[in-house]
Amino acid sequence: MNATNTTNTTDIADVTDVAETTTVEIHDGADWQPVCAVADLIPGRGVAVLVGGEQVAVYRDRAGHLYAIDNHDPFSGAYVLSRGIIGSRGDVPIVTSPMYKQAFDLRTGTCLDEQIPALRVWPVRAADSAGQAGGPVAETSQPAAAGVREM
Repeated sequence: MNATNTTNTTDIADVTDVAETTTVEIHDGADWQPVCAVADLIPGRGVAVLVGGEQVAVYRDRAGHLYAIDNHDPFSGAYVLSRGIIGSRGDVPIVTSPMYKQAFDLRTGTCLDEQIPALRVWPVRAADSAGQAGGPVAETSQPAAAGVREM
């Protein structure tokens, strides 16, 4: 289920100055969940992870910023956004769907090509083994509990 974003902050987790053994964590609405090592994220590519039963696409751009959005492509219905190409439109970091090529703002989840509800954006950070944040936390979405399905 997708939720519309209501917050539009620009703080993005930056992993340019953290050790490659640092863990990427996503906030699930209750706590930070470790999902992969920073070293597992190839700059310019995404990976799909499960957070509380939800598929999330996690990206590390070439500048070292982390982003996390729903992996579900609302146009095709497939869970493929983690396979999309990341880049930018002007100053806007985007991922382009590998299916029908719509572009989504990685900070807000907004589709730049069609008028649809925004994808859910998940708070993401890099943290060391003690849970200490290694960069600013990406506070780019509504409260993480919004739009979470009860199982």
